[in-house]
Amino acid sequence: MSHPSPPGDRPYEQHPPYEPPYEPPYEPYGGPYGQLPPPGYGPGPYYGPPPPRSGGVNAAALVALILNLLSIVSCCNILAIPGSILAGLALRADTPPHRARGMLAWSWTLFGLGFVLAVGVFVLLGVNGYLD
Repeated sequence: MSHPSPPGDRPYEQHPPYEPPYEPPYEPYGGPYGQLPPPGYGPGPYYGPPPPRSGGVNAAALVALILNLLSIVSCCNILAIPGSILAGLALRADTPPHRARGMLAWSWTLFGLGFVLAVGVFVLLGVNGYLD
C-alpha cells in the first residue's frame, strides 16, 4: 500500500518501520491521517542530508590551548606562549576552517618542540651533575 502523492510531487515510497533513534514523522493536529510530511522534514531518503558534524577543530584547539597554558606555568615553556596564542585564534568563530587547522598544527608543533627542549635541558643538567 502506498500513499497518494500530492499533485506535482514525486510519489512517496513505502518506508520500513522506524527504528530508534528515529521517531515517526509529526502529523499536525487536524491533518489527514496517514500522509507523510512534505520533503525536507525529518530523517529518511526524501528528507535531505543529515546535519554536518561540528567540533573537530574546536575540540582539538581547546585541548591545545589548555595544554599550552599548563606548559607555560609548569614547565616554563617559552614556546608555548605563541602556541597558546595560535590555539586561541583557531578557536575564534570568524576564523576559516582551513586557517584554523593550520594554526592548530603550528600550535601543536610549538608545544611539542618546547616539551622536547625542556626534557633535553633536564637531561643535559642531569648528565653534567647540576641536579645532584
